[in-house]
Amino acid sequence: MLGIVSLLVVTAVVALVVQGRRDSTNVARARSLSVAETFAHAPGVAAALDSRDPTALLQPRTEQIRRATGVEYIVVAGTNGIRYTHPDPALIGEHIIGPYKEALEGKPFTRTLNASRGLAINSVVPVPRPDGTAAGLVSVGIRVETVNKLAYPSIPLALGAAVVALALTAGGAALVSRRLGRQTRGLGPAEMTRMYEHHDAVLHAVREGVLIIGADGRLVLANDEARRLLGLPADAEGRAVTALGLHPRTAELLASGRVATDEVRPAGNRLLAVNLRPTGERGGPPGTVATLRDTTELQAVTGRAETVRERLLLLYRAGARIGTTLDVTTTARELAEVAAPGFADCATVDLADSVLRGEEPEPPSGEAMDMRRTAVGGVGPDHPLYPPGRVIGYVPTSADVLGSTRGHTWMVPDLAASQEWRLPDPEQAARILEHGFHSLLSVPLHARGVVLGMANFWRAQNEAPFDAEDLSFAEELVARAAVSVDNARRYTREHEMAVTLQRSLLPSGLPEQNALDVAYRYLPAQEGVGGDWFDVIPLSGARVALVVGDVVGHGLHAAATMGRLRTTVHNFSTLDLPPDELLGHLDELVVRTDQVETGGAITGATCLYAIYDAVSGRCSVARAGHPGPALVLPDGTVRFPEIPAGLPLGIGGMPFEATELEVPEGSRLVLYTDGLVERRGQDIDDGLERLQNALAGRDRTPEETCDDVLEALLPSRPGDDIALLVARTRTLDPARRVQWQVDPDPAAVAGVRKEAIRWLADRGLDEEGFVTELILSELVTNAIRYGSEPISVRLLYDRALICEVSDCSSTSPHLRYAATTDEGGRGLFLVAQFAERWGTRYTERGKVIWSEQALGGPPSR
Repeated sequence: MLGIVSLLVVTAVVALVVQGRRDSTNVARARSLSVAETFAHAPGVAAALDSRDPTALLQPRTEQIRRATGVEYIVVAGTNGIRYTHPDPALIGEHIIGPYKEALEGKPFTRTLNASRGLAINSVVPVPRPDGTAAGLVSVGIRVETVNKLAYPSIPLALGAAVVALALTAGGAALVSRRLGRQTRGLGPAEMTRMYEHHDAVLHAVREGVLIIGADGRLVLANDEARRLLGLPADAEGRAVTALGLHPRTAELLASGRVATDEVRPAGNRLLAVNLRPTGERGGPPGTVATLRDTTELQAVTGRAETVRERLLLLYRAGARIGTTLDVTTTARELAEVAAPGFADCATVDLADSVLRGEEPEPPSGEAMDMRRTAVGGVGPDHPLYPPGRVIGYVPTSADVLGSTRGHTWMVPDLAASQEWRLPDPEQAARILEHGFHSLLSVPLHARGVVLGMANFWRAQNEAPFDAEDLSFAEELVARAAVSVDNARRYTREHEMAVTLQRSLLPSGLPEQNALDVAYRYLPAQEGVGGDWFDVIPLSGARVALVVGDVVGHGLHAAATMGRLRTTVHNFSTLDLPPDELLGHLDELVVRTDQVETGGAITGATCLYAIYDAVSGRCSVARAGHPGPALVLPDGTVRFPEIPAGLPLGIGGMPFEATELEVPEGSRLVLYTDGLVERRGQDIDDGLERLQNALAGRDRTPEETCDDVLEALLPSRPGDDIALLVARTRTLDPARRVQWQVDPDPAAVAGVRKEAIRWLADRGLDEEGFVTELILSELVTNAIRYGSEPISVRLLYDRALICEVSDCSSTSPHLRYAATTDEGGRGLFLVAQFAERWGTRYTERGKVIWSEQALGGPPSR
């Protein structure tokens, strides 16, 4: 047994020596391969090989690493096999020994070969470029002689150990064998070596850093990638993690011992994803294993993706916020508010004056074209930029840039270095630079092949200058806004045309009359003209008609319909019809118009017609579906008289009803359209209450009343037209009017003439006596001859001298040319010649023949 044990010990000694040499050789192979791979993948090696002088860059580094790692040589060669580095400078430039093309194909290898310094273990690894191609080779070798020397000291030690072990092995051979079998799990030395080589190669070849940290917080092991990522010193193993000079947050995480998954921590200029797992969960020694992955490029890509996402979100917000109204100025302001501060620190929008007026852009008349600063966004009140409303001279690339497609984008990454940008206004440029603005991007607003203006984006707090990506985004943003600006411009033009048409159809002024003191306001809708109208029409007998109407709908059709109805009301008013009869005739006309022109569709219109008599102080009112008037009494009390509503015009079939109102002198009649008191989502009673509150109280002129009412009730953006008519009543002085009853006897005519002459003389109207005698003689004679009792005569001294003869007959005289042989028929002809106007007015009890004489003589013909 002892012989067997001795044999085994001797055999073991020999095997240990042989195995030691073999293990030393394998370690040398692994070390040479590890050093070769580490150097080949080191930063800057590929770039150095592609440089003009690789030797100058790589020779010092290879010698330093050779001395630090203990290898025999480190040779860097090109893809042609020519050496760039060597411990012996004399061999630089010579061809390397042995095959190397296999390594150029991306297959590192380790072989034993005869090098310039003897038999050596050599590892050859390709140097990869970023695109994957090989930039050259790295060859690392250790001489066999050196490897053998590593094993020589173990022989005496093995012999001495054999003598000692001979005594111990006999008794403990079985125990040691069993224990060794358990520890190695049945693996032999070769298998253990191969496992070590495999683990070591994997540990240092993986592109993730691996750290093993003991339970005491000290570093046990770090692979090459971990050393590179963390910048660890050569003596890092055995030192506390917190003493390795790492970033505090990174060191704190590594020393914590807790479980962590992809937690990002800084390491120099890198961002590392750190994973931590305990090593003692499956029977291993207590501690922690950490893996590190460089996520710097991933973070950069993620940052770019985040920027793209923010830009897309900004474009989405721009589509939702820009163009919410059809107002050019508001649209420009929305563009500035969307762009700043989301894209730029400040944004300004300059538009041509013609665009602001809704017109097509006009080519500039000189070297520069004038644009008006329309919007400024993203700055405080102390900014140095031109304020809104300022005219700015924009210098185009050509004389016809505005109104063409030649407007160009201008990007100035560095304002301080741009002399061209400073040139137009050096003082203003200096103020802008002092405020901190450093970069500018100007983009023209193109729409339908024309340039409407410029959008300017400024950066101050954002230190990054504008670049090509910003330019692309700005052009996309401005292109979307330009369409909205052009739509608003075209709407402005159409709206102005419609408003101009509508205003041309409304009264341009008020007629002269003494019965009422009148003021009015008309406000078109914000987004389209409507059919609201008003009128003041002087009538015979010191009477005045007040009209307010509304055509349903908006646009040119509503405005045209309003003009036709207003003209019709004017024509009907010449007939001196009562309000209810006039509305009846107007309703019939609208019905016929709908049947002929719209195929039976109802136009839809409302109207209120009131006649105020300055002699009696009474007002007759009728309405067709229109809001009733408000009556403000002299003491400030406000009433809304009950006026039968009637159906809107165009429906037909029902009569209208007039109401007589007692209107004390100094009262105010307020007529209005529904746009003043009606709102979407608001009850009309609330609007009427607000109107009553605005009218009540102190005595005001009609002009002041209009201002107060609009201030109290006018919305910021009226959705419907508003027409407001305020009339303060007056009565004719009793001393300026007279009335006589006339007997139905032709002889009574002389008495009427005498009384009229006397009354005129008392009022200083002697010059009007002759004409008045002539007119009264004819009118009274006709009433006696063709009319019926009672007959009366009334003279009114207003702006004109009015003669009225009334009777109870409905027969109306007609003006005609009398033949030569006719004895009569010339009286009304004379009345028409000497009076300024004359006519017939029917009443409930008969008719009134009236005439008006211009004071100062007969009317000019």
